[in-house]
Amino acid sequence: MESMDKKTKCTAANQEMAALVEQATAGDKKALETLVAGVQDLVFNFSLRMLGTFADAEDATQDILLKMITHLSSFRGDSSFTTWVFSIASNHLKNYKKHMFAHFPLSFEYYGDDIENGKIQDVPDLTQNVEKDILAEELKMSCTNVMLQCLDVESRCIFILGTMFKIDSRIAGDILEMSPEAYRQRLSRVRKKMADFLGQYCGEYGSGRCKCKDRVNYAIQSHRINPQQMDYMTATEIPVETMMDVKNVMEDIDDLSQDFSFCKPYQSPEHTKHLIQEFLDSTQFSIIRES
Repeated sequence: MESMDKKTKCTAANQEMAALVEQATAGDKKALETLVAGVQDLVFNFSLRMLGTFADAEDATQDILLKMITHLSSFRGDSSFTTWVFSIASNHLKNYKKHMFAHFPLSFEYYGDDIENGKIQDVPDLTQNVEKDILAEELKMSCTNVMLQCLDVESRCIFILGTMFKIDSRIAGDILEMSPEAYRQRLSRVRKKMADFLGQYCGEYGSGRCKCKDRVNYAIQSHRINPQQMDYMTATEIPVETMMDVKNVMEDIDDLSQDFSFCKPYQSPEHTKHLIQEFLDSTQFSIIRES
């Protein structure tokens, strides 16, 4: 009965989305705004995990949403609208070359060596009167997110879709153009790689000796965090359930879930919302209809 209710809700949601798309491509601005509002947090969180920093994620989110808007007439309803948006986003992010880590690639070897050999005891107090516990939490969120950059771009995409968004393997396979079986195998391997690294080095999520509070000053000196600009601690966190509601039209969740609790979802920044709204206020709907 519960499964039937889920399918019924998914069908209704898909039909509602299809109707909104049709209205938006016909020039209904309110329908377009509803579509954008429904996926912008999803796109921002996907971008944040793929790119590693808030600034790069904001830029990419704007690009993806504008691409979605200007290609809206190409949506044919062969998949759910959210799946279609994920496909646009994943293709864009896998080929995105403007972010910081495209120019300064990371590796697990580099990360591990820094944890083992970084001279954290030699760094003076750089906290600038900000509470160390707050800075440690900022570092924890930043560090574990940046750690995703140690994965190659395809593995990173697989990990984020499977772990943060818990997307069904059939749908994820469609998004990434691989079989569900190949996706599940890759996801299992990547999860193990991440879990092994956390278990070996991280004292927050594993049994390693690295403790964020001990490395705050070292992180400030290395420009990994800034006491005057704490992106994670000032971002508005949203419930995981809200994120799941956003993509619940993507049908069943597979049984490969593992708790990587650093994958917290956040609201997209107000700056991004304002820029997209400015575009919506100025756009000619003929662009959408004719694209």
